Amino acid sequence: MKKITLLLLLLNVSLLFAQKEVSGVVKDNTGATLPSVNITEKGTTNSVSTEIDGTYKIKVKDGATLVFSSIGFLNVEKKVGDSNKIDVVITSGGQELKEIQIVGSRNTKRTAVNSAVPIDIISMKELTTQSGKIEINQLLQYIAPSFNANKQSGSDGADHVDPASLRGLGPDQTLVLINGKRRHQSSLVTLYGTRGRGNTGTDLNAIPASAIKRIEILRDGAAAQYGSDAIAGVINIVLNDNINELTGAITYGVFNTNAKGDFLDGTANTKNFRLDENGNGNSYGRNKAFDGNTLKVGANYGVALGENGGFVNFTTEFFTKEKVLRPGFDFRKGFGEASLDSFNFTANMELPVSEKTKIYAFAGKNYRDTDAYAFTRNSGNANVVESVYPGGYTPRITSIINDNSVTAGVKTTTDSGWKVDISNTYGKNLFHYTIKGTENPSLLNASPTQFDAGGHSLSQNVTNFDFSKNYDTILQGINLAFGAEYRIEEYSIFAGQEGSYTTYDVNGIPITNPATQSPPIDPISGNPRPGSSQGFPGYSPSNAVDKNRSNLSLYTDTEFDITKSFMVSGAVRFEKYSDFGSTINGKLASRLKLTNNINLRGSLSTGFRAPSLAQSYYGLHFTNINAAGATEILLSPNDSPVTRSFGIQKLKQETAVNASLGITSTFSNFTATVDGYMIDVKDRIVLTSYFDASSKGLGVDQAQFFANAANTKTLGLDIVLAWKKRYGNTNFSATLVGNINNMTIGKVHNGNLDAETFFGKREQAFLLASAPKSKFGLNLNYSHKKFDTGLAFTRFSKVVLIDYANLDNVYTPRVNTDLTLGYQFTKQLKLSIGSNNLFNIYPTKQDESGNTEAAGYWDAVQMGFNGAYYYARLGFNF
Repeated sequence: MKKITLLLLLLNVSLLFAQKEVSGVVKDNTGATLPSVNITEKGTTNSVSTEIDGTYKIKVKDGATLVFSSIGFLNVEKKVGDSNKIDVVITSGGQELKEIQIVGSRNTKRTAVNSAVPIDIISMKELTTQSGKIEINQLLQYIAPSFNANKQSGSDGADHVDPASLRGLGPDQTLVLINGKRRHQSSLVTLYGTRGRGNTGTDLNAIPASAIKRIEILRDGAAAQYGSDAIAGVINIVLNDNINELTGAITYGVFNTNAKGDFLDGTANTKNFRLDENGNGNSYGRNKAFDGNTLKVGANYGVALGENGGFVNFTTEFFTKEKVLRPGFDFRKGFGEASLDSFNFTANMELPVSEKTKIYAFAGKNYRDTDAYAFTRNSGNANVVESVYPGGYTPRITSIINDNSVTAGVKTTTDSGWKVDISNTYGKNLFHYTIKGTENPSLLNASPTQFDAGGHSLSQNVTNFDFSKNYDTILQGINLAFGAEYRIEEYSIFAGQEGSYTTYDVNGIPITNPATQSPPIDPISGNPRPGSSQGFPGYSPSNAVDKNRSNLSLYTDTEFDITKSFMVSGAVRFEKYSDFGSTINGKLASRLKLTNNINLRGSLSTGFRAPSLAQSYYGLHFTNINAAGATEILLSPNDSPVTRSFGIQKLKQETAVNASLGITSTFSNFTATVDGYMIDVKDRIVLTSYFDASSKGLGVDQAQFFANAANTKTLGLDIVLAWKKRYGNTNFSATLVGNINNMTIGKVHNGNLDAETFFGKREQAFLLASAPKSKFGLNLNYSHKKFDTGLAFTRFSKVVLIDYANLDNVYTPRVNTDLTLGYQFTKQLKLSIGSNNLFNIYPTKQDESGNTEAAGYWDAVQMGFNGAYYYARLGFNF
């Protein structure tokens, strides 16, 4: 009897959990088979994807429902009956622009195509498999219409962190979010000839591409919705949430060293020189055909948590790149990009704890070891001790950068329908310099050749309380949102070792009294030996700061669907800072459906950006080298009495007015968005020109400051045209992205100070160069069964900079061509090969005076100065 009972029990259990294997083929309405369609057992995490030929197999419970989904197609649900074979036809549902987005609207039912403001939604899976770009900044540079990023050389920390911006504004005027939560900025403030000089920004390259599901770019002023820094717009990075799938890629590439152009030695094609480990070497010495070798290995994997849709997703990524060196003038033998070794780890987790409540968390760690050449110290100058470095030397600025962040929160829905999101985010950027291949000339032969130069850090803690509710029964729908944010920021500069910032007297004692102590004299030039580590002077105890501030903000954000065709939204935000006061900003936006396929949209808003802690408290004594020689310069903190003595006022917030008007259209396989904009910014914070400080007793020749220097007005147009078509197993797509931009500088706030000294022609040119007149990109893609190819043309507009001789450095328009070829050997493995800048195009070579900012034949402009890049990538998916 017991045996019979046990057998019946086992039979019931087996029936309860009985599974069957279902197979079939997925096609579109033309009859073409579709690869990579997701098939999910509804209500579970059990899923598979179709093979290259559109076939699939999946084991499910009896009576299950299968959900078939793919980007650009409408979802299809099929109930599993008696048959083990289910063939499905899915029909086109439009372009990626119809995805639900997080940024730009707090209405969870809003999509990008019917939003009131321009939003780009960029699928990273598609982008990274169809492009040879390996860093986030460069990926966005070639796909987003008004995104700009520049590689630097000879700009200290900016060689290690790329400044990036939207619509030609500063790097610190674009807010970055991760999964909708505010991301901390870098502690680096950009100096010298960088785009966005005097600004701090968020380091997008610290976020691994392998961890990203999609990127949303809100190209509109959004300070009233998201707070400070959102004058130009918002970039929201959405992390991966897939499970039961190991994906990744191994990429290797090199740059062509054959720098085309007519150069100083009269040749038409000059392969650039190489330096040894200490930065020594002669121009056009040991040649290489390729340099800048890069290797990137990334992997992503997720697992299910529980049975209600929970997950945890992990990403790890390693990236290493050797230096890129290009021809430079005789006083700069190390012109080119920095080398780096980078390691990333990211985790993204969500766990439902009840039907209406879930907890979530995500975290990331980025570690970078970077190495860049500073300006050369040539023989015959007081900063060269011949017995240590015969013939001179080229110092190396190396850094260890740590970028860490963690967010945790809970989302729930109340019985009355209110969505509640409570979270806390902490992030910190640490930047630590070590100067190698250098010396402190005042120490003569006793000088070390390596110094710990100190560094800086910025941490941020943000607590958010967000509430929203959608009312479907009022008008055609109302979404109401409100919330609060409390943010604490802390900025610090820590000193390096003594020899990195000190000048010593003839007895090797730090000079504290110039009247009684003198540094050694160089026997060749007859000049006093300078102190400090050459290439980058260390931070001294007088530079050290530890400052913090807090911010409280309250906001309300509403959307009204007045009719099915007419929507109006509005937002108001109050912010109060502990260090400079409070501000209120507002925004109105609207979308009018002219037809089922055409929308008219527009917005008007006010914005602001609080001065960063770095802009308020950063200070450094540094050496500026150009063709005329070396100049000692003091960058004085804004709160310093020295700064006040030159007539520079205390920093205040930047304010802005944004207006936009655009049209969107969707016709079958074609989508178009055209948006015009106006951005009027008052009191922009930048670096001033150099003031004469030789008579001030500061031990320097010149002084420079952060100041609310000028007003700017930007008028522009963003264009995105996208077309896709499928013919059987063949796919075509074409996308044109373009930006036309015109920034003008209005009033300069020099007061009683000389206008040219305060914010002169040269500094104004740097500001305007951050807003190129235009950029257009045409991306063509073709695929047939296992083969695909992509061809991209990008036109960069004319850029004008002012060199040290006060002459125009004109960079004429250039067109870059990128080509990629891919073959899917199996479902698991795909090989891609290609080239960025296929025809090895360089910017316009400048004159032979050596007065460019970076002392190379080119400055940092949009297209870069590396030449052609060739790569191979093996993608995997298991």
